[in-house]
Amino acid sequence: MSDYLPFFMLPLAFTLMFLGVQVAFAMMLTAAAFGLAIFGPNVIHQFVEKIDDLSSNFVFAAVPLFVFMGAMLEKSGIADRLFEAIHIWTRRLPGGLAIATVLMCIVFAASSGVIGATESVVGLLTIPIMLRYGYNKSLISGTICAGGSLGTIIPPSVVVVVMGPLANLSVGDLMYGMVLPGFLMAGLYLAYIFVLCIVKPEMGRRIPPEPGDPTFMQKLAITTRNLVPPLGMIVAVLGSILLGLASPTEAAAIGALCSVGLTVLYGRFTWPGLYESLLKTLRVTAMIMFVLLGGTLFTGVFIGGGGINLASSMITHLDLSPWALLGMMLFILFIAGFFLDWISIVLIFLPIFTPLVTAAGFDPVWFCILFLIMIQTSYLTPPMAPAIFYLRAVAPPEITMRHMYWGMIPFIALQVITLACTLMWPQLVTWLPSVAMQMR
Repeated sequence: MSDYLPFFMLPLAFTLMFLGVQVAFAMMLTAAAFGLAIFGPNVIHQFVEKIDDLSSNFVFAAVPLFVFMGAMLEKSGIADRLFEAIHIWTRRLPGGLAIATVLMCIVFAASSGVIGATESVVGLLTIPIMLRYGYNKSLISGTICAGGSLGTIIPPSVVVVVMGPLANLSVGDLMYGMVLPGFLMAGLYLAYIFVLCIVKPEMGRRIPPEPGDPTFMQKLAITTRNLVPPLGMIVAVLGSILLGLASPTEAAAIGALCSVGLTVLYGRFTWPGLYESLLKTLRVTAMIMFVLLGGTLFTGVFIGGGGINLASSMITHLDLSPWALLGMMLFILFIAGFFLDWISIVLIFLPIFTPLVTAAGFDPVWFCILFLIMIQTSYLTPPMAPAIFYLRAVAPPEITMRHMYWGMIPFIALQVITLACTLMWPQLVTWLPSVAMQMR
């Protein structure tokens, strides 16, 4: 019976979570109970080793730096400047405001990779403007929620920084691998909005010309002033990682410094603002690292107790083909996204699934990007749907939960299309890492 003990760890952890126990404590309690049952008092030495490994991992130092970067960008006034720089080029298009919103989300995602900050800032800025021009409320909701959550799948991504060490993969390879699927998903969002507003103009009408519209040269000046500095920061952060000039942690430090520089450049730097950003960084990082600790202890006991071997044995008895196994894993991740947040999904399932996927002959980097796309879906699927809760916090009363849920459906379908394309053409993920490997 003791050989099957790890099998009961997941049900116990899920039960504790559904009873209201916080994720970190649920995993720690489960790890402690099963660790003592399987290893006895020796589990203490295993826990100490795991804690030391986590606290000394250089890659995780990037987490507070990326979080600080996102927090400072909230204070920099970058959102309204970005929207102005992008909107002046898209305003005449069908759904131009929504298209500008997604483009702004892409730039924000490539700047910080922090989901909540992007959606809150973008929502506060764009919702009143889109309502003023009569945009459909469901389209507004779906655009902001789906666009705001692009930070998961567009580098740099805090999620990838966490995933890399857990899957024993290079964070740089994961960032290379997510570039094409991430921009494919963003491109599908833009194409959907554009086509929808052509077919149904009432969803998002073109903005008519106005007497005070800027000239072409004025548009170029506005774009240069408002768009070039953030793009310079993106090039500094992503370029240093993708060209192999800096590790993710070093690049995050560059980004943190650049975000402070942007607040100074735009005249928005204040000491109270810096203090608030540091405090927010402390809170978010403490939450992430505490859950990481719980997940590390949980997976340590699960793997040490023979959980991976047990799962492999069960799958062998099911006699599944490699693709059926992959489909089952992705389906489990999709269902988990209804009830768990991203960090719980990563910590519970990634260390279990990665060895099985590798044994089945699949590329682990490719699987991790598929994993990321499923996490992206979890932001929009109720009842958890964190993107909806972020939007609810900043949306006016006339945008109801019904508008939000209906607005999610087309974008979830677009995420599924991205998943299907990545499944059919693994080169979307593997091509850039292979090119980077040849350049090194």
